[in-house]
Amino acid sequence: MTSPLARYNAQETYDWNYAHAPPPVELDLNSMPGEWRFCGRRVDSPLGIAAGPLLNGAWCLYYASLGFDVVTYKTVRSVERACYPLPNLQPVACGSLHGGESDLPAIDEMQGSWAVSFGMPSQAPSVWRADLEKTRRLLPPHQLLSVSVVGTIQDGWTIDELAADYAMCARWAVESGADCVETNFSCPNVATCDGQLYQHPQDAATVAQRVAEAVGNTPYIVKVGHVGTPGELEELLTALAPWACAVAMTNSVAATVVDPQGHRMFGGQKRGICGAATFEPSLTQVQQASEVIARRGLSLEVIGVGGAARAQHVRAYLNAGATAVHLATAAMVDPAAGAKIRREWAVSFSGG
Repeated sequence: MTSPLARYNAQETYDWNYAHAPPPVELDLNSMPGEWRFCGRRVDSPLGIAAGPLLNGAWCLYYASLGFDVVTYKTVRSVERACYPLPNLQPVACGSLHGGESDLPAIDEMQGSWAVSFGMPSQAPSVWRADLEKTRRLLPPHQLLSVSVVGTIQDGWTIDELAADYAMCARWAVESGADCVETNFSCPNVATCDGQLYQHPQDAATVAQRVAEAVGNTPYIVKVGHVGTPGELEELLTALAPWACAVAMTNSVAATVVDPQGHRMFGGQKRGICGAATFEPSLTQVQQASEVIARRGLSLEVIGVGGAARAQHVRAYLNAGATAVHLATAAMVDPAAGAKIRREWAVSFSGG
């Protein structure tokens, strides 16, 4: 049977992958010397999996066994939500993206970057809550289970009603065993405000406050997307700092995609581009965020997300001010990415 990790553009993608997580493996993993912490919690390495690939607890346990010490459970909602139609992962040809690009050419083979189009699907709360409880019991105690949540906007809702929905999901996640909660404020693949909150700092702060009050002392992370200017980034971070312990950046860089006939895919709407094309812009944003945090004296950590695939990428994010680095695309294409990074680290960066 074909590995689900290789079926990124095949039929049955989401449902098949949900039901076919490989079992955890036993590996002799290289250590990453140093004092590593994630939102105040001690961990064995700065490596984690970003929200996205880990569809359920079985996937979390599998990647935890591969050398990732913080595993993020794919975004869940207060209601069941189906996955978008195929293609959900469309390889594209492009170099580094910095925002404003359009009409990236779709290609057949993955060359480092792809357009993501899942639409933040979710199982029903009764399903994901039970699965979280089971997962936390089975996950080794030294590894952390982070849970990504998103509000589900309804017609006529105010920002306060959306904030209440976010907060309810976050509270459920904590009650079900989450060590950390992450709110997804950035999903370029949905057109409603639940996927664009990071572009509206005051609304983002309103939601973050409600979530922070709901989760209490549980570490709380906000996931944000690519921000256009340093000034906009400073406004966002300043708004979030009273409520969150960390920001994860960046989700992706949005762009339109065209098929070989020159027709725009996905109904002409932008999709988040993930993978190698996002490393440089994400690294730049992490550095800018770190400078803002230091200058303003904000109590925020930064989690580097975007395009990391090698030990040198992890080191670059840490040097830019991140306290942790989370992978998604690289780990989906090559599940051994974490183990390889640990080996590279032992050779290239021994001594810290």
